[in-house]
Amino acid sequence: MMRQSNARDEAEARFKKKAEQAREGAKAMAEYEAAALAVREKTARLRALRLARDAASSERNLKLKSAPRRKRA
Repeated sequence: MMRQSNARDEAEARFKKKAEQAREGAKAMAEYEAAALAVREKTARLRALRLARDAASSERNLKLKSAPRRKRA
């Protein structure tokens, strides 16, 4: 009887350990996916800012080039 109880306790301990590992794995994956999403969102935001800055710079350069030059006297 003692042997069965001991084997059962060991089996339950292994089962609980596997269940805990599964929970930790799911939690780690969720954290990983959240971090990856944050990186993608930040990259998109920075890209939009860079494109806006470049467009404004390009527009300003076009205005400077097209402005009539005054001749020196």
